[in-house]
Order: sequence, then structure tokens, then C-alpha cells
Amino acid sequence: MLSGLSEWFWQERLWFPEGLGWADLEDRDGRVYAKAHDLWVALPIALMFLIIRQIFERTVATPLASLLGVKETVRLKAPHNSTLESYYCNITKNPTQSSVASLCKQTGYSERQVQRWFRRRRNQDRPSLLKKFREASWRFTFYLLAFIAGLAALIDKPWLYDVKEMWEGFPVLTLLPSQYWYYMIELGFYGSLLFSVASDVKRKDFKEQIVHHVATILLISFSWCVNYIRAGTLIMLVHDSSDYFLESAKMFNYAGWRNACNYIFIVFAAVFIITRLVYFPFWIVYCTWVYPVTIYEPFFGYYFFNGLLMVLQCLHIFWAVLIIRIAVRFLTHNVRRHKQKQHNSKDHKYKFSLL
Repeated sequence: MLSGLSEWFWQERLWFPEGLGWADLEDRDGRVYAKAHDLWVALPIALMFLIIRQIFERTVATPLASLLGVKETVRLKAPHNSTLESYYCNITKNPTQSSVASLCKQTGYSERQVQRWFRRRRNQDRPSLLKKFREASWRFTFYLLAFIAGLAALIDKPWLYDVKEMWEGFPVLTLLPSQYWYYMIELGFYGSLLFSVASDVKRKDFKEQIVHHVATILLISFSWCVNYIRAGTLIMLVHDSSDYFLESAKMFNYAGWRNACNYIFIVFAAVFIITRLVYFPFWIVYCTWVYPVTIYEPFFGYYFFNGLLMVLQCLHIFWAVLIIRIAVRFLTHNVRRHKQKQHNSKDHKYKFSLL
């Protein structure tokens, strides 16, 4: 049954235009092509990233946090109480007034003691600034190095400057060593993010992040299997181009360097909007959605690939709305502060003239 399912899943009419197939991607004449089984390499790379991350956070991120003034927050622990702990873990972290009254009867605590216990217990579960800083510094380091490596791998490639070149000779596109490692490292990193999701800081967009990671892994894997590698490298480069700005802004925010955080965030917002709301949909998606139908008839793989890109674009729009709100809030605050300074300066001059 598994053999039949595999045969159906990999049938050529699903993944290739008419007249093309897996035989076109067989290694010959010294030319090497991407193979589906290559993707297994990403698993040990993901595990390696998890190990490297632990070492990095202890030997690099923690000393850097200390240097920037980020300190471990000391929180008061809630005294052990099996009844309250069971209620906290199994029912809710925020009991209603009637539930508090019931818990008072079961534990012999006063209402204020029960409320204080739950407040302290919730604080225990909150991630510390140091934990957030470590996570941000790890992602900043990876995204920056990945962007530099991706740019180095694509700087001399014609499809970086003319996206239509990504389909030149498709699907018979020779795999380059730089493309191989760029793909495996990116896939391994996003795999490591999924493995560590339970222990990482849970943010407000936690669900959207999970969708993004899954869509990215599917997109990388699929584009590798059917030799959409040129398009895949461009997409990864575009995504890495802004992420390290965001993570560096977070690092400065946790360190209390507000001005540095705010100005870097404005740079991040500008790069994010240009790359993901302009370049990504109007250049890359156009060249994967509109341009290919001028070369061959649409097929399932064409719709599947572009469907994943649409998922990413919806997430880009969602995050762009949040980013613009924060940027507007920052700019408005700066304008108000500037006006207040001018007003104070005028008052000072007026008082000085009276003297």
C-alpha cells in the first residue's frame, strides 16, 4: 500500500509540465541535480543547530547580555500548594471571583492570599529578559550570517537581477554546491525552530509563527524536489534580508537601549515593507504565478507552489499591519516629544526675557 501511495504521490503529471519528468533530473555528463532523498540531511543539521544554540547562548549570548546590562529577573516563587497547582495547570491560570472563593474554602487561604499565589505563579512562567535576549541574539546571528551567505551565493547569478532567468532551461538546472548547502542549512534551521517551539518564548503571533515555519519547510522541500531551486534561493534571501534587523531591535529593547531599538525597528519596517510587500509579490510571485504560464501549461505543482507563496504573503500582510502600527506609534511619540521640547524652550526664553 505504501509503495502504491508513493507511486501515486510522485507521478510526473503532478509535479512537472507536460513532456517533462524525473528522467530529466537524472545525473548525467557530470551534471548533478537535486534529489528528494537529499532532504534527510536537514534532520542531523537541525539537531546540530539545537546543540550549537545551547553552546552559543551560554558562551556568547549570556556574556553579551551582561555587557549590555541585561540581568536575570529574580521573581518571588509561589509557595507549594497541590490544590492551587492542580487548578492552575488543569483548569485556568486566571480564576474567576467565584472560583477564588471556592479555592479559599479548600485551602484555608484568604482571598488575597489566593490571588497573590496565582499572580506569583503566573510570573514564574513568564520568560525572563535574559531568556528573550538569548533567543533574539541566536536568531540575529543566524539570519545575518544566512543573508550574507545567500547574497554571496547569488551575487554573480543572473536571476538575482532578472527574475525571469530563474526559468531559463527549467527543469534541467544543474545543482551548485552553494545552492545545496544554502538549502540544507536553511531547512535545518527552520526544522530546529519547530523542535524547540515548546521551550521558546511564546509570543502573541505564536500560531502565525507555526504556520510560517511549516509553510517555509514545505516550500523549501517542494522547491528542492522539483528543481525550483533558483526561485527558492531568491525567496530565502528576501526573507533573511530583514529578519536580522528585527532581532537586533529586540536585543536592544531587552537591554533598555530604547533609542537604538526604535531607530533599528524603523529600518526593519522599511526593509520589511520593500522586500515583502513590494519585491516579493510584484517580482518573485509574479514570476512564479504569471510568467510560467507563458512557457508551459499549469499543473498541480504550479498551483501547490504558488499556494504556499500566497500563505506566506498573507502572513506578510498580517505582520506588516502590526509593524506599521508600532512604527506610527513611535513616530507620533517622537513628534510629541519634539513639540514638548520646543514648548519648554520657548517658556524658558520667555522667563529669561522677564528677568
